[in-house]
Amino acid sequence: MILPATPSFRLDGKRALVTGAGRGIGLALAAALAGQGAHVTLVARSWDGIAAAAEAIGARGEAATAEMLDVSRFSAVQRFFEERPAFDILINNAGTNRPMPMMAVGESDYDAVMDLNVKAAFFVAQAAVRRLLAEGKPGSLIHIGSQMGHVGGPDRSLYCASKWALEGMSKAFALDLAEAGIRSNTIAPTFIETPLTRPYFEDAAFKARVIEKIKLGRLGQVEDVMGAAVFLASEASALVTGTSLIVDGGWTAD
Repeated sequence: MILPATPSFRLDGKRALVTGAGRGIGLALAAALAGQGAHVTLVARSWDGIAAAAEAIGARGEAATAEMLDVSRFSAVQRFFEERPAFDILINNAGTNRPMPMMAVGESDYDAVMDLNVKAAFFVAQAAVRRLLAEGKPGSLIHIGSQMGHVGGPDRSLYCASKWALEGMSKAFALDLAEAGIRSNTIAPTFIETPLTRPYFEDAAFKARVIEKIKLGRLGQVEDVMGAAVFLASEASALVTGTSLIVDGGWTAD
């Protein structure tokens, strides 16, 4: 009997780009891809975080490069991709949140969240795909969404709007790009404890409400998202496109 071979989770020879990679989830996902053999380019608006991260990855004997890029600047994004070979893997991670009641949202809040979470993600993906198509290569687009792209939440109307938009965008990308062998998926985490979110959990009542909704009874950690990214980046997910991998400890199950 010849047994089927498990597809590889390795990423040797692949070029990966992670946006918002200086800390938190982005940093963790860059480390995860590098750990599986990809050459990872970490980008962010500020230098210190990505430079230190690339150095730490290199110290493990893995390949990483740091490049400053403001993904909200359309011309800079176009130039960045035009000047480099295609990336086999894109992790569209840069994003922001301004939690507040719906009636408190102002135009500047709307623009800040939607411009980064949706507009920038769209045009980063478009520029990445343009290079893949020019070189005739397949690829994997991975957009970091949220469980709030599948449900609603108090004080999250603006954030939910952006993450639901990201889900629809990714599904349409998957349909447009399937013939070229380019896959598009999202990862939708629950509340992940990062330097950005940690101050929220100093409010004991808020933390208790969050953990009550997470059926596995704990906050998410960046490590909980790393395996999902490796899966979607690798040949192990070769038939997976147009879907969302929800990493929420059961939040959306009910």
